[in-house]
Amino acid sequence: MTELVPVISENEIKKIVKDTGLKISEDYKGKSLVLIGILKGSFIFLADLSREISIDHEIDFIAVSSYEGTSTTGKIELIKDIDIDIKNKNVLLVEDIVDTGNTVSALIDHFESFNPSSIKICSLIDKHERREVSINVNYSGFSLEKGFIVGYGLDYNEKYRNLSAIYDLKL
Repeated sequence: MTELVPVISENEIKKIVKDTGLKISEDYKGKSLVLIGILKGSFIFLADLSREISIDHEIDFIAVSSYEGTSTTGKIELIKDIDIDIKNKNVLLVEDIVDTGNTVSALIDHFESFNPSSIKICSLIDKHERREVSINVNYSGFSLEKGFIVGYGLDYNEKYRNLSAIYDLKL
């Protein structure tokens, strides 16, 4: 029997997204900024975050795959690369959740080859349970120690993305 245990409410998410957007706006004032969302999980967070950022910015997406069910395969497969030229621009990689750190680490290496001015990470959830790579999440909404998290863009086999809050999925 599947159970969804509430972890983060819709109102808590709205507040942290607003606060994060304000902080990013302050930090990048007068600078070029490109938000790059990691598909598919980040699309809801990225859309809400973008509306809270008061400075001009560009948006692009990259798609990678590294999960099957609740387990990481350990292999990162690039499905769709970015279309925007990021040379000499400030890149903010927007992720739904940083878990093992492998995907974000591989994407930083990938983006460095395009010579951006800077690369930083913004993640709604910074989860430490299975961290394998030391990653500095520059803008972290929530820090969690464990659980398989779904909702607000995060999925389990393409389900539960539509939930407006975040839950721990108990299978």
